[in-house]
Amino acid sequence: MKNKYFGTDGIRGTVNRGNITGEKFFKFGLASGNFFKNQKKSKQIAIIAKDTRLSGYTLEPALVSGLVSGGMHVFTLGPLPTNGLAMLTKSMKANMGIMITASHNPYYDNGLKLFGPDGLKLSDKIEKKIEKLIDAKNTKQLTDPKYLGRVKRLEDGNERYIKILKNNFPKNFNLKGLKIVLDCANGACYKAAPKLLKELGAKIIPIGVSPNGLNINNNCGSTNPLKIKSAVKKHKAHVGISFDGDADRIIMCDENGKIIDGDQIIAMLAKRWKLKKILKGGVVGTLMSNYGLEKFLKQEKIKFTRSKVGDRYVKEKMKKLNFNLGGEQSGHIILGKFATTGDGLLVALEVLFSLRKIKKASKLLSVFKPLPQILENITVKDKDVINTVKCKKAIKKAQILMGSRGRILVRKSGTEPKIRIMAESNNKIHIFKCINLIKKSIK
Repeated sequence: MKNKYFGTDGIRGTVNRGNITGEKFFKFGLASGNFFKNQKKSKQIAIIAKDTRLSGYTLEPALVSGLVSGGMHVFTLGPLPTNGLAMLTKSMKANMGIMITASHNPYYDNGLKLFGPDGLKLSDKIEKKIEKLIDAKNTKQLTDPKYLGRVKRLEDGNERYIKILKNNFPKNFNLKGLKIVLDCANGACYKAAPKLLKELGAKIIPIGVSPNGLNINNNCGSTNPLKIKSAVKKHKAHVGISFDGDADRIIMCDENGKIIDGDQIIAMLAKRWKLKKILKGGVVGTLMSNYGLEKFLKQEKIKFTRSKVGDRYVKEKMKKLNFNLGGEQSGHIILGKFATTGDGLLVALEVLFSLRKIKKASKLLSVFKPLPQILENITVKDKDVINTVKCKKAIKKAQILMGSRGRILVRKSGTEPKIRIMAESNNKIHIFKCINLIKKSIK
């Protein structure tokens, strides 16, 4: 049975519609606060961060009100990357952390991601328990007036996060001599990313560092990496780095303007970590991971397994198998040695640690030859269209047509009103034939 409120990555949707209203966020705060209350603790603490969407000013107070009404003390951190929130939840020994964000979605969407005291995203089981509390009568969860929580703003959230990131590397680590184009998507890392890389001595060409509440992910960021591509060429930079709205994704660009996706970054890290004897177990990818990555890791004698799409499922599988590296083609990459969820800035540092010696991103990040892969996103009114007889027949027909020459994956987006069709094969004619066959059945 699917969740009522939670999707593949928290709760998300259009602001002032459905679940993304002040009224609902009050209930989300009250319910999640009650679930994570620990009566053995003298203080019940929740911390909240957000990206730069205008709607954050509406939703954050409602969420805070729900938490405080249930007896939680709240620290608000302002704009901060998602994994910064996860890291501080753990380091501050909070009961829970909440990130107000819609990640790579446009400004008119928003949502939240919940983290437990261990800094991990919630399992489906816990989400279902919280959903029951959301729909329960509020009066049972409201605290006595004398036990209401208090609220405090912490201004040093980014500094605390940067300090944690730096502590993962040698004290003499620096990026002097590197010229980097940096696209922060007018999102959550617009302060932390430039500050950190400048402190480490890199020369920065910044893009997407002027958020106005409406321009997050707008023709910039990891979902629109053309800006770093042209800027890298124009400024003759060593590398381009692009994040999404909450900075849990990273897409890169080499000195020649070639876009580097998450699969290539994972391959580079896996090879390096194996050599340094840091790699534990193997690598977790997803159903979307390119077959070229799987083939490369097999050649390198590195174990590889796939999870469902979504960094939460990647992390769950990593934990189950005791692997410490995993991620998605989209740039969600989890470095289990250092973090509990995807962190674009942390991954950037790990890549730059190697790049500072080589100075050629094309040499470092062109690790394997990917199998030609096409991904089509089709906007739909009802995502259940893929369960119709017509669509099922088209998918089956396309799979027969593709045969053993490649792979087809059709799935609902967990975060947007879209159907995603992926096909990969050495034969591009077959790819387009199969995708068009499925597209017609959906439209």
